[in-house]
Amino acid sequence: MSEKNGTPTTPAGSTGPRPEPLRFFGTTWVDHDNGYTARRIAVTVGSLATAAASCLVLRFAYQGLQIADVGSFVAVVVAVMFAVCSALAFRHTWDAFTKRPDPDRQASLRGLLAIGFVGSLLAYFFRSLTEAPGEKLHRREYETARHQHETRTTRRTGNPAKKRRRA
Repeated sequence: MSEKNGTPTTPAGSTGPRPEPLRFFGTTWVDHDNGYTARRIAVTVGSLATAAASCLVLRFAYQGLQIADVGSFVAVVVAVMFAVCSALAFRHTWDAFTKRPDPDRQASLRGLLAIGFVGSLLAYFFRSLTEAPGEKLHRREYETARHQHETRTTRRTGNPAKKRRRA
C-alpha cells in the first residue's frame, strides 16, 4: 500500500478498492505505518483524559444541583439518567466498532448518545487499547472488497476456444 498525492492506492497502482479512512488514523490502519502506533497511544491517552475531564464537569453539575437545593429526587434522577445513558452509549459505540450501525437507529439515538458521552469516550478508550477503533470492521470490509475485485479482474491465460474438453 502506498500513497500518491496523499491518496492511498492499492498494490501496483491498480484501480481497485480504496481503504476507508478512520477518524484520527486515516488509512494508516491498513499497514500499521506512518505513525500508527503513536496515533493509537495518543487516542488512548486522549480519550481517557477526555472521559476523566467529562466526569469532573458532571461532578460540578451535580454539585450545582445540590447547591440549588432541588431536592434529592431530582439529583438521583439526574445521576441515574447519566449512568444509564452512559451505559447505553458505551454499548452502542462498542457495537459500532464491529458492525455498521443502522442510520435510522443512529439518528434516533443521537440525544441519548449526547447525554451518555462518557460511555462513548470509555468505549473508544478500551477499543484503542487493542486496535484503532473500527479497524477490524474496516479491515474485513476492505479485504472482502479486494478479494472480490481480484476475482473480477483476473484474466484467463490462453485461448478458451482451444481448451481441451474433458472426456
